[in-house]
Amino acid sequence: MLLLAIMAVVMPPAAIIPVHGMVQLGSNFSRASMTLRHINLRLILWFAPGALLGAWLGSLFLVELPLALIQLCIALFILLLCWGPPIPAIATGPVGTLLAAAATTFVSLFVGATGPLVAAFVKQQQQGERFSTVATFASAMCLQHAPKAIIYGAAGFVFADWLGLILVMILAGALGTWLGLHLLRRLSDRRFTLIFNILLTLLAVRLIWQAVAAYWV
Repeated sequence: MLLLAIMAVVMPPAAIIPVHGMVQLGSNFSRASMTLRHINLRLILWFAPGALLGAWLGSLFLVELPLALIQLCIALFILLLCWGPPIPAIATGPVGTLLAAAATTFVSLFVGATGPLVAAFVKQQQQGERFSTVATFASAMCLQHAPKAIIYGAAGFVFADWLGLILVMILAGALGTWLGLHLLRRLSDRRFTLIFNILLTLLAVRLIWQAVAAYWV
C-alpha cells in the first residue's frame, strides 16, 4: 500500500494498478521461492480457484467502484482480524479460504492493494507462525496478482512500455525480501505477530484517513 501511494505521485493513474500488480507478482514470487518449504499447500490449493473466480468476476465489471467505501471495508476487516476474537474455524477452512480469495482478488483489480487484508487472514490461518505466514502469504499474492497481466492486457494496457521499471522494482523487491528474511530469523513468533499487527493497523488507519478525506473533499 505504501508502494501504491508513492507510485500515485509519479505515475499516470491508468498505469498504477497494472504496474503495481506486476511488481508485486515478481516480489512475491521471489519471496515464495526463498521460503518454499514453509508454504501451506493446503491453503494455496483452495486459494487458487478462489483467486481465478474473483479475477473472472472482476474482468466482467472492470469499472471504477466507490473507492472510499472499499477502503473503509478493508480497514475494518483488517482491524477485526488483527485485534478481534479469533475468526471461526470454518472461515479459515477450505470454503472460507476460497471465498476470501475470490473476494480479495475481485477487489484488488480496482484498488490494487488488498494485501493487508489477505495478510491478516493468512496470519490467523497460520496461527501467527512467522515463516509459514510469510511464505503462504507470498504464494497467495502471486495467485492474486497473476491474472492482472491477462485482464489489463486484454483491456489494452501496454506492459512493454513499463517493462524496464517493472524489472528494476522486482529486483529491488527481491533484495528487500532477502534482507527481511534475515531479520525474520531473529524474531520470535510472538514478537513477529505483534509487529505484524501494528504494521497492519497503521495501514488500516491510513485507509480510514484516506476514505474520510475523500468523502469530505
